[in-house]
Amino acid sequence: MKRNLWLLVAVPLLGWLVPPHAVAVEPAVPETVAGWKKFEGNPVMGGKYGTCFDISVLHEGDKYRMWLSWRPKKSIALVESKDGIHWSEPPQIVLGPRKETGWEDDINRPYVVKRTDGYHLWYTGQAKGHSWIGYATSPDGVTWKRMSDKPVLASDKPWERVAVMCPSVLWDEPAKQFRMWYSGGEQNEPNAIGCATSSDGLTWAKHAGNPIFTPDPKSEWEKHKVTACQVEKCGAWFVMFYIGFRDEAHAQIGLARSRDGIANWQRLPANPVIRPGAGRWDHDACYKPFAIFDGTQWLLWYNGRHGHLEQIGVALHAGEDLGFEAAK
Repeated sequence: MKRNLWLLVAVPLLGWLVPPHAVAVEPAVPETVAGWKKFEGNPVMGGKYGTCFDISVLHEGDKYRMWLSWRPKKSIALVESKDGIHWSEPPQIVLGPRKETGWEDDINRPYVVKRTDGYHLWYTGQAKGHSWIGYATSPDGVTWKRMSDKPVLASDKPWERVAVMCPSVLWDEPAKQFRMWYSGGEQNEPNAIGCATSSDGLTWAKHAGNPIFTPDPKSEWEKHKVTACQVEKCGAWFVMFYIGFRDEAHAQIGLARSRDGIANWQRLPANPVIRPGAGRWDHDACYKPFAIFDGTQWLLWYNGRHGHLEQIGVALHAGEDLGFEAAK
């Protein structure tokens, strides 16, 4: 009894005598940096519709139009919004799989470009453990016509292994050509980013120096893979929003920029800018960014994963300056 009484008195005293600096406390890691802030009502699409992921967005007049990958339907669907946050329901399927072609059992990862001649869509077709990129056009963004029964881009280089996917395309008016940044490598998650050019959207010439963007082995958060980028022309720079993987299951979002969109990429010093939220809907990974500057702020949509479910959320950034140091 006396021994127990001594413990009741001594143990609290010992704890009191331990200096505060002797207890190691892990600093909290913020979910966003460099001016980004996740929308508190995330996710904004998915959930009851199952996995919705890898998107392309256009801001047309007073509305946003989002083409998304709808995994349960193996299709590309369209939703619309007035503010980029609250989206129409249910998703409208606008392009479905075609097993008869042999490479489109599942289609996903769309990228839409609008020109005066209509809408242009590049997408990923998947079958038998491989991925390819296809091409379709539309007068309205709803009714699509495939421009070829065959892929317009396929893996034929060693670094591309079994998959090319996740196209990001810009129309270069002075050069009169499309420029595509795409991911290549393994089927589960591709490994690096290459680029290609085309005058008609059908026949592509791959850059001889591919891949043009690869993992940084010195950065813990992206040492495993970099993939699924979106490239935007911002003034004199090409700005890349991309995914970095520390391992196969954990991903975060970073930024980089280049003068020509090919070489000398400068990573944002604050990377990664979007991180998973512990115990939240994006607990395990933040994937596939797509960003638009609306004149006052950036809206960056991304898919977050918790377990097996991926849903789409949005992060906001006031002002156009993304935090890169001024170029010398």
